[in-house]
Amino acid sequence: MPSVPFHYVDLRTFCYATEDEKRVEQALRQFLPEEYEIERAVNRGHHGDRIVVFSARVDNADDVRYVLRQLSELSDIEDVIGELDERVDENCAFFLRLDKQDAFKGEVERGPGITLRAKVEAYPAKQPAAVENAREALESAREHTEA
Repeated sequence: MPSVPFHYVDLRTFCYATEDEKRVEQALRQFLPEEYEIERAVNRGHHGDRIVVFSARVDNADDVRYVLRQLSELSDIEDVIGELDERVDENCAFFLRLDKQDAFKGEVERGPGITLRAKVEAYPAKQPAAVENAREALESAREHTEA
């Protein structure tokens, strides 16, 4: 995969008062290169409960490739590739939700808990071009993982 058609990938998850912060951070790290910096922000919920927001922006090409390789391990990656028309918006942003519990166990599955938003490079910056670039990148990552 010589070039990566993504400007950046943002990953974010919430740690609620009933969850262990270290475990939630570990779940997010499933998708990040080793020792990657994670931002941590403490907020309050509607009822005054503590919510910690963990987030990371991956913008280095090698690190973006790492995230794509992790995504290529999805058991339904073919479905995700088939849904790209709905997953890439008019601003060329690709959206996917990943299961936080599975990520903590070292598995990559779609589900609630971790939000991924990736800005897809496209020239011109139109949704159809972004969909095609995202498709090529995900297929290339899948092939790289299978090899």
